[in-house]
Amino acid sequence: MRRWLALVPLVGLILLGVLFAGYSLKRNPRVQPSAMVGKPVPDLTLPVLETGRMQAIRQAAPGPLLVNFYASWCAPCELEAPALMRLKGQGVTILGIGYKDAPDNNRAFLARVGDPFAVRLLDRDGRAGLEFGVTGVPESYVIDEGGKIVAKYTGELTPAEELDIIAATRR
Repeated sequence: MRRWLALVPLVGLILLGVLFAGYSLKRNPRVQPSAMVGKPVPDLTLPVLETGRMQAIRQAAPGPLLVNFYASWCAPCELEAPALMRLKGQGVTILGIGYKDAPDNNRAFLARVGDPFAVRLLDRDGRAGLEFGVTGVPESYVIDEGGKIVAKYTGELTPAEELDIIAATRR
């Protein structure tokens, strides 16, 4: 009888592993819940890339708009650049926030991949990313005309997400 009791923890661990595996297989890794969706844009002031002058995010570009967190060291950000250029071509106003990046690297990155941004701000220490709830770059947020976050996109934008963003920023 005592030998069977020794197997109870092992059986419990195996059951826990099976449950976790089942959850992981059903979960969509692109869906990132955001506590900020439905809330106002954080009241933050960041330096403008070109001038270093401080600019409030809320006043940098009036909504509706797309706020995109990117970095020169981020490979998916480089892959996302054509999608952002297409959105700019469709009339979407995009505010870019260089996340944990040096100004010179940021400028070189935009010169290489294209610059879709109406305004370019720097978040050198990641404070703005923390306030927005950024989990990694690239990450984009749709802001309505009232300054409220209405959607969050994690990772490189897909063509379907581009269409959603165009529709959301034309309301």
